[in-house]
Amino acid sequence: MIPPEEEQAPPSKTRRKRAMEALQTLGEELVELSSDRLKKIDLPEDLNSAVRMAQRMSRHDEARRRQLQYIGRLMREIDPEPIRHSLATVRGESAEETSKLHRIERLRKDLLADEAALYGIAEAFPSVDLQHLRSLRRAALKEQELGKPPRSYRAIFQLLKEIEPAADQATEKDEHDHP
Repeated sequence: MIPPEEEQAPPSKTRRKRAMEALQTLGEELVELSSDRLKKIDLPEDLNSAVRMAQRMSRHDEARRRQLQYIGRLMREIDPEPIRHSLATVRGESAEETSKLHRIERLRKDLLADEAALYGIAEAFPSVDLQHLRSLRRAALKEQELGKPPRSYRAIFQLLKEIEPAADQATEKDEHDHP
């Protein structure tokens, strides 16, 4: 049986060092993100500005190495789990995000296969501009037929991706309003 005073012993120096290195690595992942993706992650103001400053520095700069250490030190003062979760979502590693992208892809495929899918989309997403979606569909089909770059095909995906979060937020709002 372990004496009670040993159970309460602080973590070893090695364990503390590994934890600090893990936080610094997490900070490095933040620095490697594009500015658009970084905006999607909720960071404290001081950490956000430190990450943006590190992004402007040269990769092989001693100042950048010190800045990454500073980011690691800032990370010790906050709970890193929400940041890890946000990074996974941004990278598309979360199952929820992956299933959402698959749903959008299926919807686009159905739309291109049959124009009647427009009415299903209109029913599911009342805010969608059907005229714009219909013209994108025609343009995407023409692009495929002529072997042109799939600009409209991609635009359909982006449009569906934009309206999907609006539907998710409306569902969450309804759930909060009607417990």
